[in-house]
Amino acid sequence: MKTVNIGTHPVGDGHPCFIIAEAGCNHNQRLDLAKQLVDMAVAANADAIKFQTYEAEEIYSRKTPMMTHFKALMNAPDNATMFDLSRATELPYDLQPLVVEYCRRRGITFFSTVSGQKGIDFLEKLGVPVYKVASFEMTHFPLLRQVGRTRKPVILSTGMANLGDIEKAINAVVQGGSDQIILLHCVSNYPAKPESCNLRAIQTLKTTFGCPVGFSDHTSGIEVTKIAIAIGANMVEKHITVDQSLPGPDHYFSLTPDQLIALVQAAREIETVLGSPTKFCTADEEEMKRIGRRSLCAARDIGKGERVTEAMIAVKRPGTGIPTELMDVVIGAAAVRDIEADEPLSWEMFVQYESDSPTRKGMDS
Repeated sequence: MKTVNIGTHPVGDGHPCFIIAEAGCNHNQRLDLAKQLVDMAVAANADAIKFQTYEAEEIYSRKTPMMTHFKALMNAPDNATMFDLSRATELPYDLQPLVVEYCRRRGITFFSTVSGQKGIDFLEKLGVPVYKVASFEMTHFPLLRQVGRTRKPVILSTGMANLGDIEKAINAVVQGGSDQIILLHCVSNYPAKPESCNLRAIQTLKTTFGCPVGFSDHTSGIEVTKIAIAIGANMVEKHITVDQSLPGPDHYFSLTPDQLIALVQAAREIETVLGSPTKFCTADEEEMKRIGRRSLCAARDIGKGERVTEAMIAVKRPGTGIPTELMDVVIGAAAVRDIEADEPLSWEMFVQYESDSPTRKGMDS
């Protein structure tokens, strides 16, 4: 699998899961609230905080009806539109440089979801290290090519998509000029039901496209995110809020400060537990291995000069004696000293008379 670098953070198998605190529109168009979200991400040791750079005018027709879910949530009138909702939740362009500078001072990576060339040009001037493209834009091929032209890493959310959709989106980014692509498995519901998450698709995307794959999680809480990390998500993204009761479409299912802290801690614990794909005896197991495994011991007292028979050998703990698979080599050897019953056998106790034995080394007197 290819590794993609976001600043100094490598993303891919064998590297820590990259954790994104998704501020989204939970700033409520207030600089002070945006800064509180940054502080929240920093306090939790998230790897990055993500905002959204768009204007309602460039993403929605004024005649786009408001989705039923949002209409009920916002208690909106029947004639409400998605344009209205977007206009009320966009982060003003004049505030974004201030947020970027605050992130720099606080030592956390800032980046943003883009929806058009204006946003890309704007964020290029701010020096963002990576771009995010939302699931809704997966078929916006001009945008995908425009993002690719930055030659920076591109994170593609894949909600509502099948493998064919994803392949076309990747090709558009590559045509633009970037092959540094991270896919995010996603279910585009707010909140998403845990039973709809289909987390096994994460591995399918890795196998199919050979790039890092993460999970943009819209479920409530952190349990599904933890499972995604445990099965190999290279990146996770969760909405955050300082208060779930604030007005807005995303606050109520977003993570609180305590939940974000718990998620980051859980992610690092999961990575520690998962460890390495290499199977080996750990340092903590060495004493168990030495004492708890079996080896060859004297079944009775063996006198100096006696030839060893199978009846003279017992297979017992500890494991510090001659390995059990070499019993046939020991049989027929002569003891060079008296050996007490239950004494673990070692090569220096014997002389081997089978001169053509391939395991004679260490047994000569």
